[in-house]
Amino acid sequence: MLYSSEAEPCEQQVLLESLHGREIACVRRLGAVQAPGHRPVNVFVTGSEDTTACVLTLSERSRAAVPLARLSDHISSVRALALASPAQTDAAGLSALLFSAGGRAQIECYRLLCAADLASESTVACQVVHVASHRLDEHWDRMKNRHKLVKMDPETRYMALAVVPGTATEQLPAPCKFLAAACSDGSVRLFVLLEAPQKLVLVAESFHHQRCVLKVEAFLHAGAGGERRHLLCSAATDGSVAFWDITASIGDAVDPIFLALGTPLLTVMAHSCGVNSLHIRELPEGRFLVASGSDDGSIHVCLLEVALSADEAAPEPRLRILERVSRPCAHAAHVTGIRVLRPDLVLSASVDQRLTLWHLDWGGLEALSTTFFHVPDLAELDCWEAAEAGGERRWYCVLCGQGLELLRCAALGTPLQDDAQ
Repeated sequence: MLYSSEAEPCEQQVLLESLHGREIACVRRLGAVQAPGHRPVNVFVTGSEDTTACVLTLSERSRAAVPLARLSDHISSVRALALASPAQTDAAGLSALLFSAGGRAQIECYRLLCAADLASESTVACQVVHVASHRLDEHWDRMKNRHKLVKMDPETRYMALAVVPGTATEQLPAPCKFLAAACSDGSVRLFVLLEAPQKLVLVAESFHHQRCVLKVEAFLHAGAGGERRHLLCSAATDGSVAFWDITASIGDAVDPIFLALGTPLLTVMAHSCGVNSLHIRELPEGRFLVASGSDDGSIHVCLLEVALSADEAAPEPRLRILERVSRPCAHAAHVTGIRVLRPDLVLSASVDQRLTLWHLDWGGLEALSTTFFHVPDLAELDCWEAAEAGGERRWYCVLCGQGLELLRCAALGTPLQDDAQ
């Protein structure tokens, strides 16, 4: 018996298209867009080690991630993202200013415009406009008297970004945004974006930490008399968390003579090793909750009070730690995501693939609920609050690492729910 068969061309079957070629290092929620007759769709931005950033939708109903646009201007990994909040939402859609940064000391800035599109698979269309870019090596080439200075390392990595809220100065052409960056060369840098001339300019920097700076957060203090102070929080690999007053640097951004950020107002040794997650929540009466997570699996939360001195001519901010609580071994691995959801509720996520809700009391942190998520090597999380159909408000969080996952946080004391993976 003779059997013969001809080889037929076969096509590769793709079971699930990837969002990135390598792990996802950062994620931010842009907002929600609703097409007529459809449910609102969440729009996210992710950055990856494959040197690209991706604007995508993640649907709770279909559990599908649909890329809308891919940003490919980076020459190295995209490690940090920041949005100039809040994103402007109107009948036409969603508009936001996006900063992305990572390897080779490179920052890119884009204007994202998202609108409903019934012809699209995700019912959302996205338009990307490149606004500005900055690289330290190009900045060095334009500097005057650079022979008197130590050359900055062109291989510096930006580890984290934070947009400074509430910045409006008469000396600068509007609109402008200030951006703080945590850098691997041990510096904290402050930039200003002039959107009209499309320029991103280095305003000030400080090497106070003398080691890799991992996280940075910016916040605004408004005094009873209307005085506003722009404050910055940075965290490094030695476990220290430093608080800065950058108000003067913002005011002198027109023509900075000295690129010096000064010294911190207060430094707290929150952990014994690197701080991999940091979040600040504002409370009434000039108080702030500062939560951080570390390489050793610990969580630290402190209550920070900001008050202005009695000097009427030039009031200076005075910072004081009122309360602090620490939970050693809160997780079995690095705590790479933390959020203060409410003054009494903290959410943490770790490389041990556990997402835990904590009740915050100055007597200690009490675990309320824990769920396991499916993303290995967790890099970051982002959280937001949304109203359900019945009017009940819930928290959502998106996690990234070797994949992307969306979870819904149920009411206090009940388990977490996995909505989309």
